[in-house]
Amino acid sequence: MTSNKKYSVVSLFSGCGGMDLGFKGGFSFLGKDYPSHAFDIVWANEINAAACKTYQYNLGQEIHHGDVWEKMGHLPNNADIVIGGFPCQDISVNGKGAGINGKRSGLYRAMVETVAKLKPRIFIAENVKGLLMRQHAQDLEQILNDFKKLGYRVRCKLHSVADYGVPQTRERVIITGTRNDMEEFSHPDGMLGADEYITAQEVLHDLANLEERPEINHIWSRAGKSPDQGNRRLRRDRPGYTIRAECHGNIQWHYELPRRISMREAARIQSFPDDFIFCAGLRETERQIGNAVPPVFAWHIARAVADFLNNTGNA
Repeated sequence: MTSNKKYSVVSLFSGCGGMDLGFKGGFSFLGKDYPSHAFDIVWANEINAAACKTYQYNLGQEIHHGDVWEKMGHLPNNADIVIGGFPCQDISVNGKGAGINGKRSGLYRAMVETVAKLKPRIFIAENVKGLLMRQHAQDLEQILNDFKKLGYRVRCKLHSVADYGVPQTRERVIITGTRNDMEEFSHPDGMLGADEYITAQEVLHDLANLEERPEINHIWSRAGKSPDQGNRRLRRDRPGYTIRAECHGNIQWHYELPRRISMREAARIQSFPDDFIFCAGLRETERQIGNAVPPVFAWHIARAVADFLNNTGNA
C-alpha cells in the first residue's frame, strides 16, 4: 500500500539540522539528487543558539531554542514520528564514561517522555558506537527497556555511514521503536561495499586550490601539530575519519596540503550540500558539523521509514 500522505515529525536535539535535512530531503550531494520525503517537521528543539540560527537559515522553519525540559510544554499533542540524536558525551569513547547517569547523555529521558506523550507510530534515536561497548551494556539495556515499557517494539543496529554514500568512516547506533500494534521496522542496509566507498580525494579535490572564503565556510584552523587525535592526516584513497564535535581546532589534516581541512571540507565529509551554510565562526561551526547526523545517511533512514509507514497503512 502506498500513500501521498504527509507524516508529522517532532525533532529533539536537532542541532544544526543534519538529521532533519535528511528527513525533509530535496537536496543534492556530489551531483546526486536526494528527493523530498513526505515528512513535515512540525516541532524542533535545540539548546545551542548558534545551531538554531544555522537550522533556521537552511531549513527555513522555526526551531524552539532552549532547554528541552523547559520547552516540552510546547510540544504538539501528537506526531507520527519522533527523531533525535540525544547527547552522547558521557558515552563516547572520548568521553568521561559516566554513561546515562551523566548530565548530558541522561537527556535520552527527554526523548522517552516525548514518546510517552505523543505516542508516535515510530521513533528514531541516533547515538555513538560507544553505546555498544561492554561497560555501557547496562546503560543500553536501560534505554531499550524504558522505551519498551511505553509499548514499543525496539530494535538497535550499528550502521557505518560510508555504506550509504557518506565519505566518512563514521559508525553510529540507530535505535528504532514501533508501537506494539504495528509491524516491526526493519533497518535499511547500506548499498556500497568497502571497495565502493567515496574517498577523501573524490569529495575534496575541487577545493584544494581555493583560497579561504568565509561566506561558504571554507576556513580552517591554524592549530599546530597535536600529540592527540588532531595529528591525523586524511588518506586520499579512503573516506575521511570521523568528524568530531570537540576537536578544539585539532581537526584532521588535508591529505596533501600543509593545513587542516576547512569547515566546508568537513561539511563535505559529513555529506552536507554546498548550499548549506553554517551561520557561525570557526569553532562553533566545527561543533555543529561534528555533532550532526550526516544528511545523506539520514535520508536513507528516512526513506526506509516512509516506505514502512506507507506499507503499513495510515491508521
